[in-house]
Amino acid sequence: MEYLRKSSLWALPTFLLCVFIVFTNNINGVNASHKVFPELQSTIPIDVENVHRTGYHFQPPKNWINDPNGPMYYNGIYHLFYQYNPYGSVWGNIVWAHSVSTDLINWIPLEPAIYPSKVFDKYGTWSGSATILPGNKPIILYTGIVDSNKTQVQNYAIPADLSDPFLRKWIKPDNNPLIVADITINKTQFRDPTTAWLGQDGNWRITIGSVWENKGIALLYKSKDFMRWTKVKSLLHSANNTGNWECPDFFPVLLHGTNGLDASYNGKNIKHVLKVSLDVTRFEYYTIGTYDTKKDRYVPDNTSVDGWKGLRLDYGNYYASKSFYDPSKNRRVIWGWANESDTVDDDVKKGWAGIQTIPRKLWLDPNGIQLVQWPVEELNTLREKKVQLKNHKLKKGEMIQVKGITPAQADVEVTFSFSSLDKAEPFDPSWTDLYAQDVCAIKDSTVQGGVGPFGLLTLASEKLEEYTPVFFRVFKAQDKYKVLMCSDASRSTLENDKTMYKPSFAGYVDVDLTKNKKLSLRSLIDHSVVESFGAGGKTCITSRVYPTLAIYDNARLFAFNNGTENIKIELNAWSMGKPKMDWSFGHSSY
Repeated sequence: MEYLRKSSLWALPTFLLCVFIVFTNNINGVNASHKVFPELQSTIPIDVENVHRTGYHFQPPKNWINDPNGPMYYNGIYHLFYQYNPYGSVWGNIVWAHSVSTDLINWIPLEPAIYPSKVFDKYGTWSGSATILPGNKPIILYTGIVDSNKTQVQNYAIPADLSDPFLRKWIKPDNNPLIVADITINKTQFRDPTTAWLGQDGNWRITIGSVWENKGIALLYKSKDFMRWTKVKSLLHSANNTGNWECPDFFPVLLHGTNGLDASYNGKNIKHVLKVSLDVTRFEYYTIGTYDTKKDRYVPDNTSVDGWKGLRLDYGNYYASKSFYDPSKNRRVIWGWANESDTVDDDVKKGWAGIQTIPRKLWLDPNGIQLVQWPVEELNTLREKKVQLKNHKLKKGEMIQVKGITPAQADVEVTFSFSSLDKAEPFDPSWTDLYAQDVCAIKDSTVQGGVGPFGLLTLASEKLEEYTPVFFRVFKAQDKYKVLMCSDASRSTLENDKTMYKPSFAGYVDVDLTKNKKLSLRSLIDHSVVESFGAGGKTCITSRVYPTLAIYDNARLFAFNNGTENIKIELNAWSMGKPKMDWSFGHSSY
């Protein structure tokens, strides 16, 4: 254990409020996965740049990746399928890449499972899901692109050899496609079938994302035999003014406890979750509600808001997530994709783009109104050297550097406690209609507060020219306290490219500080990504950053307090090792 120094936050460089860059095809600044750069789709870099590559997140050695597809657990093996461009580092030439694991951390890459080869997917094999049918038979449903107009249909694929433990080869039978859009559906926005669930009436059901006149819709289909599908007249759910719904996910959760449930479970004491990825904002939203099996309708609870003001799985760079039930540990696990926040030119130059976030266990919070997420327990096997800080006090403007670990590749858990809420700043009523990240931009980590801001300075350079703060700030709002959690990339790099996206991501944390004056934070720091989990996973934020000074051994980690209320911290931090990923075992294009 070694803690280098206490310093004053007043040494932090001043800066202007972050400028939000809005691209024409999205709101949060991250390029859409389907944005086409035909001239770059098959551009192979002369050399792959490694400076910002992650150490323990999932990513191939080179090229573009996006959505995790149809993750599943089958006969003791975890399967991760994901969208992959074998020939370049921008979106295009998409295949279903395939890797397998026994622990969700160490992976073996295989040949692509699905790739364009038939008339029903000649122009693309897009996202979908896996289902385990009776008789322990896995099947994949995926979206095929049949023409240059991006007409979308739903296809299936099955393993060629069930005796192969890795299910290396997949067959696309000639009776595809299984589902074709009728005249009431926008056939160019008709994609991403979910894992199927089996109803008490003996019918399988799936939902598919789409849009109608700017209304996001979850179409519902049913089938007795999984081959012949009929569209249900009523929608599973819809919401006005939300645009196209991508990558829907629909599953049950227990009212009590952290165990997961199979998609077909429909017993007592459950709620259902509908998650959608909004093509317009590039964020993931979800509601919690009731699934009426007789009417085939999903109704969100009155505590869940549909649309842009609703709950998010992650308030940062996290999209196109897909969950699955893991019967080996009785849990639901969710994967998400974190795209790059630099430019397309940067991606072409460095030769890679996109990572998969750390898989998370997911369950319903005891309050019944939101989900909780936490890195799967297997991640702890990568923890190496550990340092601790016990009962350390930070006064206003103080920070302390944590030494003895690798700050560029670390896992940090810290609890902040305080004795009083009396100094909490008033919450400005004019902020009520603002998004949390707008408030974070106004009240960033350098703006002195009362109770907070306090947190971590991750991927910081020695003299703090660069750093990415992850922090809390407590406000007093009428008869309650509001907790803001921020992950602010605005100072993350000295790179002055104006097209680089450096947002101050943020979300509110639903905790009652009057009962327990503590806030916990876990941050997974990995060179160009900071995944953070506030209050035990109630609020999650993923940031992609590209420091120029705070790289490798030159990165630093600090805990800080810039509020007038003294803060005590309990900190545990670990250097993180690298998982085993033998990419030479897989397809040559890796």
